[in-house]
Amino acid sequence: MSHSSSPAVTARGGRGLHRFANPGRFLRLAAKIQPWLNAVAVVTLAIGLCWGLFFSPPDWQQHDAVRIMYVHVPAAWLASLGYFGIAAASLIAYVWRHPLADIAAVEIGPVGAVFTAICLISGSLWGKPMWGTWWVWDARLTSVLVLFFLYVGHMMLVRAFDDPERGYRAGAILALIGAVDLPIIKYSVNWWNTLHQPASITLTGAPTISGSLLWPLALSTLGITLGFWAIVTARLRAAVMERRIRGLLSAQAAAA
Repeated sequence: MSHSSSPAVTARGGRGLHRFANPGRFLRLAAKIQPWLNAVAVVTLAIGLCWGLFFSPPDWQQHDAVRIMYVHVPAAWLASLGYFGIAAASLIAYVWRHPLADIAAVEIGPVGAVFTAICLISGSLWGKPMWGTWWVWDARLTSVLVLFFLYVGHMMLVRAFDDPERGYRAGAILALIGAVDLPIIKYSVNWWNTLHQPASITLTGAPTISGSLLWPLALSTLGITLGFWAIVTARLRAAVMERRIRGLLSAQAAAA
């Protein structure tokens, strides 16, 4: 990235934001974190999914079909969290010109799109035995489908220009505008009459889900979330190293 740190930003405390803007510093830190992140993600995910899929009791209404929840709920959470990450990185890149933020937004996109697709597919598999149909155009399903298209649109837009900087700027604008879909997804079950039930876990009240289902769901969600960011970190490391290699090759070609 060719962005430089603004003196005004540094004077206001932007030094902390740019602390890991140096590619070498970022790579050293990520190299230390990556093995631990991978290991904790694998162990937590294995325990959570094994517990939920094989040892947790069936639901009294949904029976064994409820086990799809241990994949669907984390995927739905990460579909929104991933896009929030793109929007946050885009804001940082657009306002503060952080050298790694544009790369982060680009590398989160494909991972978030995959989890959004998993959310849609697993939701359809869950919906068939519960609702009697694979798909209905209710507010929650439609808004998540729109989110998937936003991911795809962002991935295409950042690569649509010969000048990468123009692609990053266009992608950042799309990401920030598209973020309006996130609260629609979150509150669609409250704002409109949908087949989806209201959230079983909230910050303001006790969970409405049994502890025998809640704990394996929490572990599965934690493990898949750590796995999500482990993949993103690996992609970001690879992208930064690729840029450094391209820069060195360009410098060598110019000097020849």
